[in-house]
Amino acid sequence: MPPNEQQIILDLLSEVHRDSRATQREIATNMGIALGLANGYLKRCVKKGLIKVSQAPPNRYLYYLTPAGFSEKARLTGDYLAQSFDFFRNARSQCRQVLDDAAARGWRRVVLVGASELAEIMALCATGTDIELVGVVDPAAQGDAPLAGLPVLPSLAAASRVDGIVITALQGAQAVYDSYAAELGHQRLAAPALLGLSTPENGGR
Repeated sequence: MPPNEQQIILDLLSEVHRDSRATQREIATNMGIALGLANGYLKRCVKKGLIKVSQAPPNRYLYYLTPAGFSEKARLTGDYLAQSFDFFRNARSQCRQVLDDAAARGWRRVVLVGASELAEIMALCATGTDIELVGVVDPAAQGDAPLAGLPVLPSLAAASRVDGIVITALQGAQAVYDSYAAELGHQRLAAPALLGLSTPENGGR
């Protein structure tokens, strides 16, 4: 099944395991998906024998994981952890490369754009280098607690004396890159290759 579908099913099985009395609406809310989508996946999991449904008056349904459901949850969890490890390993290697390139370009004070797991890995890799990460710009995360010890900033203007910008947004990364490139020029931008951005350096825009 596609990776996104795997994640939805894993989240669904985890929610049912956590609270068998949760309503479909509560399950959908906890998963961050539409009620109709949650209902569709619930029906699919019931049909596959992963979830058992029993009616509990008044007009309530209880959802339970079947033995097959527990096995599938364990399998999907293993796949998720393996993929997470691969992501961390690849991201760490690419973050180190970005920091090496930044140092070679004479950057000393760098700001990250995008509060994400990638930003946390970048902060980890910057430890012990000559690069100073001054913060993480992310308007959506404004007011959040520091990320990996870095202040979360509402805008680039809140970061003073910055030599370069590293894109660490996992959602809408191309749009973020294009916006900053239009304002500041691509020469002041960098990003790990795993984001798959189209840039002048790789023959893109």
